Amino acid sequence: MFDLQAVQNALREFRFDGWLLCDFRGSNLLARRVLDIPDQKKTTRRWAYYIPAKGEPRKLEHRIEPGVLAHLPGRAESYLRWQSYEEAIGSCVAGNQRVAMEYSPRNAVSVVARVDAGTIELVKSFNATVESSGDLIQLFEAVWDDEQWKLHLEAARHTDAAYDRTWRLIAESIRSAGSITEMQVQQFIMDHFAANGLTTYSPPIVGVNAHSGDPHFENSTANDTSIREGDFLLVDLWAKMEKPRAVYSDLTRVAYIGKQTPDKYEQVFQVVAAARDAAIERVRTAFERREPLKGYQVDDAARAVIDAAGYGDAFIHRTGHSIGQETHGNGSNMDNLETHEERLVLPRTCFSVEPGIYLPEFGVRSETNVYIANDRTVHVTGGELQKRVLPLLAEY
Repeated sequence: MFDLQAVQNALREFRFDGWLLCDFRGSNLLARRVLDIPDQKKTTRRWAYYIPAKGEPRKLEHRIEPGVLAHLPGRAESYLRWQSYEEAIGSCVAGNQRVAMEYSPRNAVSVVARVDAGTIELVKSFNATVESSGDLIQLFEAVWDDEQWKLHLEAARHTDAAYDRTWRLIAESIRSAGSITEMQVQQFIMDHFAANGLTTYSPPIVGVNAHSGDPHFENSTANDTSIREGDFLLVDLWAKMEKPRAVYSDLTRVAYIGKQTPDKYEQVFQVVAAARDAAIERVRTAFERREPLKGYQVDDAARAVIDAAGYGDAFIHRTGHSIGQETHGNGSNMDNLETHEERLVLPRTCFSVEPGIYLPEFGVRSETNVYIANDRTVHVTGGELQKRVLPLLAEY
């Protein structure tokens, strides 16, 4: 539920004069989330909601769509002509030096950049300075409440359990039939999700050998490959409870289909695991010392380990992403590769830590989830961290 007092407190904390939230045909999902506008609520005209750091908010709606913002506090105004819309925007931001909007300088943090350049130009034409609402968005979109934390833990329990069941299935299939296909394993995991009340936006990745070297490999009937003894396997799965406002658990683990893992796999895994652990330790240390921490700094900690081991060119994605009601959420990402993530890592947010090394013959990724509690305690969820490549035929 929208909390005006909390928003205005945050505006003063971040030293903004106001926050201009605006949308056209659902282009600004973040504004709609912050203002509790349902996804199914269709709008065809521009609307805007201006929240000053102090005082009464202003609601601007087109005359053909009155009541879009009726559930929100503040003075309602309607416009008909485009000139009236622009004048109203000008009167909202007049005299304000720092106006927060869903904008990212140079599009550095793409997930925040939801307002079109023309609207930014309009606001700047009234001598207002537009600054990114990135950290505000985190507070009112990426921060979890207690119920979401419980739902995450429930999802994490089932996603963790999926691995034990999957490894057992593969080992038994190898012994009885000599092989099992990637898509058979994928379907087995989906059945596990369905049986335990989980949902997901897309099926897991089950990648054998060279397929594991593609970070975004997509299983299909055209590329379905048998898993046999002597193969290397990566399984990346994500799901959430099928309940309102549920949030995801997102994990990746690797295994060797044999009794003893060859050194070439184990050596690469240990580099990845060390990078994963360095990122987690960077988070723990910052929160223990009450130091501000930005997403790019977590990425730097993991990337330094992989760079030092000589695999820097094979680590081709960010260290982690925000986790929320979508697998890739709208909070701070652990990223200094694809973007320079300067948003803060905030309490009551969750993100993945998932460094990887991707080679032509195989790829290794180790993924876990990190949640920062309100008391600044750092929680690693999804079961025990993987410490070695699992030799399936020796363990199952």
